[in-house]
Amino acid sequence: MLYGNVYNEFFEQQAKILPKPIQNALHFLKETDFTKYETGAFPMELEGVPVILQVLSLDTKPREELRPEIHRKNIDIQFLANDSVELASFYNDDGTNIVDEDLLDSPRDILFYKNNDQISENLFTLTKGTYAVYFPWDVHVPAIQKGGQSRNILKIVIKVPMDACI
Repeated sequence: MLYGNVYNEFFEQQAKILPKPIQNALHFLKETDFTKYETGAFPMELEGVPVILQVLSLDTKPREELRPEIHRKNIDIQFLANDSVELASFYNDDGTNIVDEDLLDSPRDILFYKNNDQISENLFTLTKGTYAVYFPWDVHVPAIQKGGQSRNILKIVIKVPMDACI
């Protein structure tokens, strides 16, 4: 899992060490005004690499109402585009999780795990401009409310094929 902010003074240095498709996605996130986009999923290309852009307007929820998720074919780059705040968590997929719903063979490329109180999750905060890059081994739980207060977030997700980065 990678974490950063496009407004950080070290953003360009951080981006340069990443695979080119991830660099392109991060620069697209930094340079795009997503308030002009409608919500939905849109196939597109970034410098010849087919990606899926998702524009989501959603409300953060208590952690216990959310399920851990993982993707196998795609790297999930999540970005907070509005002036709001959300918490997210992640942990390594060690093979001990119990599957709740498997949609890996669907266009969504997603698998949900059952919540497990025995797992030690790493919790972090996203504010405007913050991105999290989740690899196929990173179980993650996005859109967690902070401070017991639900907030509306404009979440942008770019799904980059893992194969394009190898």
